[in-house]
Amino acid sequence: MSSSTRDEQHQTVPLSVLLKRELLSEKIERPDIVHGQACQSKKGEDFTLLKTDCERLVGDGVSTYSVFGLFDGHNGSAAAIYTKENLLDNVLSAIPPDLNRDEWVAALPRALVAGFVKTDKDFQQKAQKSGTTVTFVIVERWVVTVASVGDSRCVLESSEGGIYYLSADHRLETNEEERVRITSSGGEVGRLNTGGGAEVGPLRCWPGGLCLSRSVGDMDIGEFIVPVPYVKQVKLSTSGGRLVICSDGVWDALSAEVALDSCRGMPAEVAAPHIVKEAIQAKGLRDDTTCIIVDILPQEKPPSSVPHTKKPVKGMLKAMFRKKSSESSYIDKDYLEADVVEELFEEGSAMLSERLDTKYPLCNMFKLFMCAVCQVEIKPGEGISIHEGTPNPGKSRPWDGPFLCESCQEKKEAMEGKRASGRVSSGSDE
Repeated sequence: MSSSTRDEQHQTVPLSVLLKRELLSEKIERPDIVHGQACQSKKGEDFTLLKTDCERLVGDGVSTYSVFGLFDGHNGSAAAIYTKENLLDNVLSAIPPDLNRDEWVAALPRALVAGFVKTDKDFQQKAQKSGTTVTFVIVERWVVTVASVGDSRCVLESSEGGIYYLSADHRLETNEEERVRITSSGGEVGRLNTGGGAEVGPLRCWPGGLCLSRSVGDMDIGEFIVPVPYVKQVKLSTSGGRLVICSDGVWDALSAEVALDSCRGMPAEVAAPHIVKEAIQAKGLRDDTTCIIVDILPQEKPPSSVPHTKKPVKGMLKAMFRKKSSESSYIDKDYLEADVVEELFEEGSAMLSERLDTKYPLCNMFKLFMCAVCQVEIKPGEGISIHEGTPNPGKSRPWDGPFLCESCQEKKEAMEGKRASGRVSSGSDE
């Protein structure tokens, strides 16, 4: 073997080149998160949570993530404040320790369901009658996970101008599926009767008169007003995008397209108050009007450049994504669009047996002797399978986990209309 051949085989890469490669990889993997918020208060019942410095241990290192929450209270602010202070801890407590990054991201959808239900269950113990909508966003690198109940919304605009709806609207007026669920669970849906057969206003749930089908709190109305969130999880391309999270004070005045167009090119801290101003100019200050802007940017990209121009939304109806599938591995990446928003998870069922089922995304997420919702220890033989009482017993067995403690099982049955909730009705202004 010649000396030149030996030199080629043992050729080393200079340390400076390796460091540059590592730095470039780090910049691609970790976006910059820039946010802004604004609020004009009418009732003082909107609250926000902004945390960009969350950390968790992964092996010998530390992984960071960001959390943004919007809580639009009604009938008082107690539920909104309580949820703001406790929801994140309840979600994190439902995630097993020692997960790698991909496993942690995959565990979020079910942990969010467990965290929402536990927060609602714990708040009920305080005998407060207020309620709150929740739009809760977790950003882990390029993956965005959104859990929502109520009518606050989260909209994503990708860097190329595609608009994606990441939350569901749980207004009875617009959601027929939720109206059917409530009536089949023992509630009634109708408009306010002013006497003489005249009906006015939006559709409401009775008793109570709430316009929403899902919320945290509202213990005075009925368990069929469930805290089980709609969850959507997407992965952005490394071009990034902008999240717009607003209460109904904004969305009742502006469409998503109008809101995004009005602040295009503005940095997040300027865009948020601008959207609030536009909403108030359009309809007046009729309600608390709150906006959070979150820009997810490639590192060193100026915040004001997200995005400068809007491309036509090609064939997209509200929420259309490039689905994750086995076929994607056969596609030459050179032919993919630079701007691709990939859907990782979506589920909106109100049934805990479906939302906590072991089929997705991690089969070992819940410990055998731990309640899947409140995380209390359960003695062997005392846990109640999440599948107990399901209409399709052939698909699951009563001894299949995950399991609930007795009080969480009672909560589940009440939400499904199988147990009286024992709540006292009163009016609601939501």
